[in-house]
Amino acid sequence: MDGVFAWLAQLGASIPADVAFWRQAPSEAALAIVAWVSALTYFLIPAGIVWTAWRRPDLSAASRFLAAAVFLFSFAFAVWQLSMPLGKAFVFPTPDALAATSVVAGLVWLIMLWVLLKRFVTVPSVSEFIAARERAEGDLDVERQRADEADMLRSQLERTLIDKTGELALTSSRLDTCLRGAKVYLFSQDKDLRYVGVFGPRGEDAGAQMLGRTDDEILVAPERDAITAIKRKVLEGGEPAEIEAWYEMPEGKVLFALYVEPLKNLDGEISGVRCAAADITRIRSLEGEQRRLAEELRNALHRYEIALRGSNVTVFTQDRDLRYTSISNAFLGRRVDQIVGLTDDDVVPVSDRDTIVQLKRQALSTGEPVDAELRLKGPAASRWYDFHFEPLRDAEGGVVGLTCAAVDITERKAGEEHLRLLMRELTHRSKNLLAVIQALARQTSRNAGSLDSFLDEFSARLQALSRSHDLLVQEEWHSASLLDLVRSQLGHYIDRDQSQISIKGPPVHLKPEAAQSLGLALHELAVNAAKYGALSVSKGRVDVIWEESEADGNGIVIRWLEHGGPAVERPKKHGFGTMAIQRNLSRSLEADVDLNFAEDGVSCTITIPQNHLFAAAAQALKA
Repeated sequence: MDGVFAWLAQLGASIPADVAFWRQAPSEAALAIVAWVSALTYFLIPAGIVWTAWRRPDLSAASRFLAAAVFLFSFAFAVWQLSMPLGKAFVFPTPDALAATSVVAGLVWLIMLWVLLKRFVTVPSVSEFIAARERAEGDLDVERQRADEADMLRSQLERTLIDKTGELALTSSRLDTCLRGAKVYLFSQDKDLRYVGVFGPRGEDAGAQMLGRTDDEILVAPERDAITAIKRKVLEGGEPAEIEAWYEMPEGKVLFALYVEPLKNLDGEISGVRCAAADITRIRSLEGEQRRLAEELRNALHRYEIALRGSNVTVFTQDRDLRYTSISNAFLGRRVDQIVGLTDDDVVPVSDRDTIVQLKRQALSTGEPVDAELRLKGPAASRWYDFHFEPLRDAEGGVVGLTCAAVDITERKAGEEHLRLLMRELTHRSKNLLAVIQALARQTSRNAGSLDSFLDEFSARLQALSRSHDLLVQEEWHSASLLDLVRSQLGHYIDRDQSQISIKGPPVHLKPEAAQSLGLALHELAVNAAKYGALSVSKGRVDVIWEESEADGNGIVIRWLEHGGPAVERPKKHGFGTMAIQRNLSRSLEADVDLNFAEDGVSCTITIPQNHLFAAAAQALKA
């Protein structure tokens, strides 16, 4: 400091001594006080500047940096000033340079102080204060509005939290009820498969017994090994898995479906497993019963389909629009796959459509079954069906369509028609038979010598007529075999130990009227041969032969030939037998009859026209 004053004294050497008081040597105490005051000033003023700069938020970062630099510079200079009084022994090698540096530093410090103080002492105007206050008030209103919104949002969040908490509690309660009703167990385990959480439908006591224990302590083999293996697989692979296993419960062994999935922490690492075990014992039992019933139903349906395919019954269903939804057999010339999906407009012939549709609509509208017998035209011929239409109802009892059964009764109708024809024919033939019987009685009575003779002859002729009728009944009155007819009329003589009759001829069937007339003629020939001809002696023989007519190829020729009997005498009068052979055959069958009473034996040739032969017999003769 002495050097500074010395340097300043040199600058003011030209000043008179009485005026330049500083040229006088100061005392040591004064110099120490001056040094400490200067140092304190260098320290306090920059410290105040820095404190003010940091209290002014409106100053820029550059101004604050400048204030800090001034403080550091002043602080360093103050420390140097304070060290001067303590080091009197220190001698500056270049007091002039040091003095100059002190002056420059002081000037720099004054300049920087002037810049900072100018910034610090700048006071805003009244308008700026008002604008700043308005801005502050606006910012305060905005903050208040934001605070109100925050309060409202907080209230809404609190209400929402309360509502959601209630919903969560309700949902949790429902879930618990559902799990208990479904007999589902939920539990979680750590990596060591030790139970850390358990929920069971049996209550908390059952779950508490499992907490802290492992599967090895609870389960038994072999289910334990399988369950443990699947859980460790989930722990290692991180993929869910399922398994079914039996577990011993107080009520017995129960089958559980176990679903296992990995349990992860917040970092996504697997920390254990979460499991759900559902009691499926009843389900599996019902599934087994369902499979058994389904198998029985399948077998029943199979038998039902076989029965329908082998019968004349067709079962089908239709919706309310009369569209076929199913059908068991082909119907009206269409296959099953050609009918399903179609309506009666596509399947039923036009001529019968209105009738059958009206019956079905009646069943749909009234809800009552409807029965009807209808004749429908088919692709080849018309067929009769016995229809049963019944409403098809859903689970609520509403009519959703029709189920129908159509029984093909064509053969029954044909049988009924044939029966009616037979009844008419029977009536007609009964009248004819009565007429024949009446004629037999009348003619027999004319030639009978006594009542006993009448009864014997009349009874024999009725039996002959009856045998012809038996053959016709066996063939449903369609025809009678000529061979059977000959055997039936001559059976009494054929059944002897040594038969005297020979029968030969191709298969021929006669119509009913021809069979009756020819049977009675054969009876009369046999009776005559037994009384007067070849059958009256043991050596006599009778040949009955028939063949196709050689004259025109139409009809047959039947020959009755007797030989080996007594000599034949021509009868003086013609009785009932001659009339039955000649006149009856000629008139009823338009047959040519040649009855010859030759001395060596009676012969009779009967030619029956083609129109009295059954059609099959006529074809056989031509073949």
